[in-house]
Amino acid sequence: MKIFTTRSEIQQHLTASGGKTIGFVPTMGALHQGHLSLIAQAKAGNDVVVCSIFVNPTQFTNARDLEDYPRPIDADIAKLEAAGCDILFNPPVTEMYDGNEHWHLNIGQLEFLLEGEFRPGHYQGVMQVVYKLLDIIKPTTLYLGQKDYQQFMVVSKMVEMLGISVQLVMCAIERETDGLAMSSRNIHLTPVDRQHALILSKTLNWLKNNFNIKNVFQLEQDAMAMLQSEPGVEPEYIEIADGKTLLPANEQSTSIVALAAARVGKTRLIDNVVIV
Repeated sequence: MKIFTTRSEIQQHLTASGGKTIGFVPTMGALHQGHLSLIAQAKAGNDVVVCSIFVNPTQFTNARDLEDYPRPIDADIAKLEAAGCDILFNPPVTEMYDGNEHWHLNIGQLEFLLEGEFRPGHYQGVMQVVYKLLDIIKPTTLYLGQKDYQQFMVVSKMVEMLGISVQLVMCAIERETDGLAMSSRNIHLTPVDRQHALILSKTLNWLKNNFNIKNVFQLEQDAMAMLQSEPGVEPEYIEIADGKTLLPANEQSTSIVALAAARVGKTRLIDNVVIV
């Protein structure tokens, strides 16, 4: 696997191998099987697989979260090599930002729903860095995980609005055997927290198994009560939404997803399940 830390080097390398399809997996590192499943899909569908590891400061709304974000780069490199990744792009912050930049793309209410309500400004930072990465890598296909469902929609909207030539693929959530969605943040869970965290996937599965479009409000109320009753869990939201807009689901919705976020101990987790 080749490792690049500057834009010019990776662009030069990719230009020299022109004509090949490029599958791109952007990450912030602390890789787990969920990330590696994206690498596997990219590898199956492309000539070249590029992964980026960059802890993007502009998408953190809490300075402490940025400081605490895990950065096990040596372990990540070993995992990528074992997975057969071709190229790693691991730039420093100074390579990605010049310190005097302004970014804002009006994507409408999608930015302010769910995660956007609890993390204002987060999605502007996500779009800013993904735009930069797409401009550098110029991939054929971009692979993103379903666990960040809203992020996938935000990036899709940006790609559409800016006319970026790339295909987006949403990859299914990878879960531990007990149902916990894999996340880089899981490393911060204590053994007790981890057991309590299972209430997220249990509640989302309960919603899926008991779904009735005529009873959405009551289902959401019952699901919130389930989360609130679990020790050490502070739910932020659990909502049944239209899978194409993330507005409240209704009888006209052809795609429906249930999404949840909660603090478990000191760790904030998100999860979702596609209902229809």
